[in-house]
This record gives sequence, C-alpha cells and structure tokens, in this order.
Amino acid sequence: MTTGRSVATSHALVDTAATVLGSVFSGVLLVLLSGGGWLVQTAGVVVGLVVPTVAAMSILRRTPLSVTGADRVTLSRGVLTGACATIVVLSLVDVLPLRSWPLFAFALPAVFLDAVDGWVARRSDNASPAGGRLDMETDAILLMILSVPLAWSVGPWVLGIGAMRYMFLAASWLRPALRQQLAFSQFRRIVAGTQGVVLVAAVMPVMPAPAAAVATGTALVLLVISFGKDILTLERASSEGS
Repeated sequence: MTTGRSVATSHALVDTAATVLGSVFSGVLLVLLSGGGWLVQTAGVVVGLVVPTVAAMSILRRTPLSVTGADRVTLSRGVLTGACATIVVLSLVDVLPLRSWPLFAFALPAVFLDAVDGWVARRSDNASPAGGRLDMETDAILLMILSVPLAWSVGPWVLGIGAMRYMFLAASWLRPALRQQLAFSQFRRIVAGTQGVVLVAAVMPVMPAPAAAVATGTALVLLVISFGKDILTLERASSEGS
C-alpha cells in the first residue's frame, strides 16, 4: 500500500511539474514569436501561468495525492488555456489581432479535450468530485478568456458568456438556495458545450464580424435560459423544502 501511494505521489508531482513547465515553455515561445516589449512579454508569460499553476495546485492539495488519466487531460487543457491567456494579453496591446489564428489554434484543442477528460474518467471508472470541479473550473476560465478579445472585436455582450458562471456563484453567496445540488440536465449539458464551440468559431479571423455577433448573441441567450431554468428549479426546491 505504501509503495502504491509513493508511486501515485511521484506521478502527481511529475504531472503537475510538467504542467507548469509546459506553460512556461509555451508562453515564452509565444511572446518571442509575437514580439512586443519586455514588459508586455513578461505580462503575457505570467498571466498564462495562472490557470496551469492553479490547476496543478488543486492536484497537489489532494489527500491522498494522486492524479488520474482524466486529470492529465484536464491539466493539458490548463496549459492550452494558459497559452490562450498569453495570446489575449498580446492582443489587448495590439501585438496580435483580437481574433487571430494563434488563439484559434490553442483554443480549439482546449475545447475539444473538454469532451475527452469526462469520457476518460467514465471509461477508467475514475470519476471524482475533485476531478469534476477541476474540469468545470477549467471550462469556466477558458470561456472567460475567450470572451475578452471578442468583447472588444464583436460586442461587449460576449463577456456575459464568460462571466455567467461567476455571476451565478456570486448570487449563491447571497441566496443559499442556489447552493443546492442540481440534477443532471441534457439541455444544460448541450448549452454548456455549445458556448466553447461558438467562441472558438468566433475567434477565427475568417468569420465575418456580423456572423460572429449573431453566433455569440444566440449562445448567450441560450446560456441565460439555461441558468434561468436552473435558478427557478433551485428556488422552487427550496420553497417546497421549507
């Protein structure tokens, strides 16, 4: 048992270190290829390190320390998400376009792998609340990162897509009813998956801005409906239980 835990601990340490180092490598490579002043480059690398570092720390806080195949997929998504954050920093200071192929190139696999980590967890029978939370938070921050350049280039409403989950969390601090567990909803799952796909499509430079505006606006409407349904369900359950 002790040997097994030691091996699991070693794997977790290696995987988390690889996550942070991979993010440093990708961030440095991106800023060197893109150019910009040293201050912008430093900011890009540092901002890109935030998500992978937080993801790695969430693994290291586990007791006992362990990492699953699904976690490795999510950590890889963390590195890709960090690279997206670096690119967004460069785009906000006009080193790169707001909608660019580099952003699309990193965002596309990050969104695609969202479907992979859950599948791996179920396939290997390693699904866990901790892994689910890491997956969900990585999803949420990726949407937030992608919505920032689109808010400047397509329309400010796109920020609503990235901020929706955080607004719900803020509301749950004020309304205990919103902290209850929600039952599975296929509609919620489809809407959530649609957000990333729409944002990735919208960052492609070849997509006309009006088309990107319609796509992101439609996605936001669906997201509002989804969150609205969940809020009504939770409030109704709280009223019936009181």
